[in-house]
Amino acid sequence: MCGIVGYIGKKQAAPILFRGLRRLEYRGYDSAGVAVMSLEHDSTRAHEHESTREREHVIKRVRAVGKIDELGKSLDKVELFGTVGIAHTRWATHGGVTEENTHPHIAMDGKLALVHNGIIENYRELRERLPAEVVLTSETDSEVLAHLIATYYEGDLRIAVEKALACVRGTYGIVVMHQDHPNLLVVARMGSPLVVGMGEGEYYIASDATPMLAYTKKCIFLDDGEVAEITPDSLDTYNLKDESVIKCVEEIDWDEAQAQKAGYENFMLKEIHDQPLVFQDAIRGRYNLSEGTSYLGGLNMTAEEMRRINRIVFIACGTASYATMIGKYAMERLAGIPVEVDVASEFRYRDPIIDENTLVFAVSQSGETADTLAALREAKRKGAFVRGIVNSVGSTIARETEGGSYIHAGPELAVASTKAYTNMVAIMLLYALQFGRLKRITLATGERLLNALDEIPEKMKQILSLSDQIKEIALKYKDYHDFLFLGRGINFPVALEGSHKLKEISYIHSEAYPAGEMKHGVNALLSPTCPVFAIMTKNQLYDKMCSNIEEVKARKSPVIALANIGDERVKELADDVIYIPKTMELLEPLLNTLPLQLFAYHTAVALGRDVDRPRNLAKSVTVE
Repeated sequence: MCGIVGYIGKKQAAPILFRGLRRLEYRGYDSAGVAVMSLEHDSTRAHEHESTREREHVIKRVRAVGKIDELGKSLDKVELFGTVGIAHTRWATHGGVTEENTHPHIAMDGKLALVHNGIIENYRELRERLPAEVVLTSETDSEVLAHLIATYYEGDLRIAVEKALACVRGTYGIVVMHQDHPNLLVVARMGSPLVVGMGEGEYYIASDATPMLAYTKKCIFLDDGEVAEITPDSLDTYNLKDESVIKCVEEIDWDEAQAQKAGYENFMLKEIHDQPLVFQDAIRGRYNLSEGTSYLGGLNMTAEEMRRINRIVFIACGTASYATMIGKYAMERLAGIPVEVDVASEFRYRDPIIDENTLVFAVSQSGETADTLAALREAKRKGAFVRGIVNSVGSTIARETEGGSYIHAGPELAVASTKAYTNMVAIMLLYALQFGRLKRITLATGERLLNALDEIPEKMKQILSLSDQIKEIALKYKDYHDFLFLGRGINFPVALEGSHKLKEISYIHSEAYPAGEMKHGVNALLSPTCPVFAIMTKNQLYDKMCSNIEEVKARKSPVIALANIGDERVKELADDVIYIPKTMELLEPLLNTLPLQLFAYHTAVALGRDVDRPRNLAKSVTVE
């Protein structure tokens, strides 16, 4: 892990590669490097006049530990003239954070360079296959792969790559270049995404489309087991059996402006404020108010197939998994279908019971989450209907499922998910309504829900206008070291997500519980040094929630309450109150999550944290 950029064409490669790495900073990283096919004078003929000396292609490499700015300082000290190059941001998996472990890695005395995302599981075994004279300079599995390709090289770089990859067990997205082929890049993918952008006499390679949006929107997405040879004028794709593969060109509908901060201090704040607009993008054209139902045609199921579904399983990781818990509440209440939520990393290790009447939704912002991909493949093997809910167009989950829906959140560049989360919830609510109208709920119920859904963007804007007030509360509590988030019913997943946000960007220890569980051990944590954030919007469990918070106050924990406008009772229970508009209970998470995002954001900023790239985290987890 974590980010790859490549360029081949007519322009100077180094600036494009460096800018591409900037665009990939949101993925998380600890070091970065660039290698360019540079045209140099032949040093063995130094006695000749400069005008008559031959020039040869030489791979020049620059690497640095730390932020991209550190790499920029190193690049300022060297000349990298060349129109072909590769670059990488690394997030350490094998070996520590050192310059020696930073990509690109080289082999053949610097003639071959490689960047790699993924994990080579059998790299120790492969290391034993290398010739005795090979000296490894890093602790990484990636350098072993570079030397393995060099071992198989006999003049054809693609064939050498294919032979080496045939020995590999694990995941990879790689880009390779060789001094003997100065106008060639070879790329390959297995379990780690690679996108190739197409220009006029040039190609861009990256882990996702973000780095190339400034140059092109025409892309192809490599599938697992594919290898491509790329020159400035051609792109030829093969499978690992050396058979030619025809790829379809896709058009990315994001523009570069969407991927910028638009005047906000950082990407996370921008993406929090994007939510009213992108929420409308998620639901637009996907429902019919007069019929009280939704239509997500990408489901690719007939009405009869939908009626046969007697069980639904959501599989996801992290923030997406909390969104699916809300999907479970909605689907069971509206459609009456039993729903399970599985953490994707555990799903395939417990021999899940799946059959042809089970519908499995794989939910992922990137569409590349390794655990979610493995889980959906297991579900497919067991014969389930498998559908995807993803943000990234052309991602692996989108291609490997038989249908599903894009959430249309646009590029999400901060590591911590915000707008993708609310749009995931929106799509799952629409699916619940679609199944519900088919199976059991009335037209009136459908109309009421859709009318309330239409009001959500305006109510989101009202909540976002409270940012300064929420900032003041965050400043009051920023120096506490422990937090509890409490909710009940459909707001328990909201509490989980609020706690998750606080810990991942502020590094404050935080936990979330159903408020009804406090007596079963959690009360032991309550004290004046442990604040509680209580989600207390008015729904069927409001009175129960008030009783739970009475117990919290009795134990002297400070209380921050999230309540509906006009609720006077909550003032007696809470030290601080954030008032927000009311909506239908099933839609509460769409509003209740926003104040928690802002609270986590302002807390983290006050503590001097890097909210876009929190430590030790990556945006897209493409290794298990």
